Amino acid sequence: MSERFDCHYCRDPLQGKKYVQKEGRHCCVKCFEKICANTCIECKKPIGADSKELHFKNRYWHDTCFRCFKCYTSLVNEPFMLRENNKVWCSNCTATEDAPRCKGCFKPIIAGDQNVEYKKMVWHKNCFTCSQCKQVIGSGSFFPKGDDFYCVSCHEHKFAKTCAKCKNPITSGGLTYQEQPWHSECFICSNCKKQLGGKRFTAVEDQFYCVECYKECVAKKCAGCKNPITAGFGRGTSVVNYEDESWHDYCFKCTKCARGLANKRFVCHNGKIYCAECPKRL
Repeated sequence: MSERFDCHYCRDPLQGKKYVQKEGRHCCVKCFEKICANTCIECKKPIGADSKELHFKNRYWHDTCFRCFKCYTSLVNEPFMLRENNKVWCSNCTATEDAPRCKGCFKPIIAGDQNVEYKKMVWHKNCFTCSQCKQVIGSGSFFPKGDDFYCVSCHEHKFAKTCAKCKNPITSGGLTYQEQPWHSECFICSNCKKQLGGKRFTAVEDQFYCVECYKECVAKKCAGCKNPITAGFGRGTSVVNYEDESWHDYCFKCTKCARGLANKRFVCHNGKIYCAECPKRL
């Protein structure tokens, strides 16, 4: 008499029938799927004897269920990543999901994309645009203002100070005179055209002159020494004026005794200046 060959669970004979061997025990297909089969983590159904099973870290899938959670591509024989909630992702979708998000379009910036970074924020190159004209700034120069960004041209017209002379925007440098902004190249001597920034100058009727040009072209000539009277540029800051003529204060003196007459009584005799006493001795 031959030994019986029965299902370990239901005891139905297995002779001539399809059966499954698991952990050293034989069972019929029905009992296998009811008692022994692993459950697919994706569809929650048993993985039957006729199905191909895939497993990873004590998790099981039908081969047809082993797909990328994001793009549904089959991952059989493909690289994958197990992420939250036991979902498997293909390498491409993993890279995309973990990639930084563009501040402009909020789409991922993946490897190889041209991008712009500023203060821990990132944009696709073509998404980094001027807040005013909406033109692409890309990798060009820009000016941040709060949450906005401006190209050079829009920043000049919207925010830059205007030069008092040429009326064009001052984008860098420049100087201020009497609370008015100037380009350095616009603040020049009216005569020789040299820049006056950081140099001594004087203003005459809204015209600016360097020291040398003021002496040569503008300053009155002293009737005594015949040199220019450059008040504020050196010795003789006081000027004496009398009948269309001017003197340095130290040059205004008696023709005879050479006594200084600035702020003193004097006498003009035959076109010459004298102290009050000397004309008596002539």
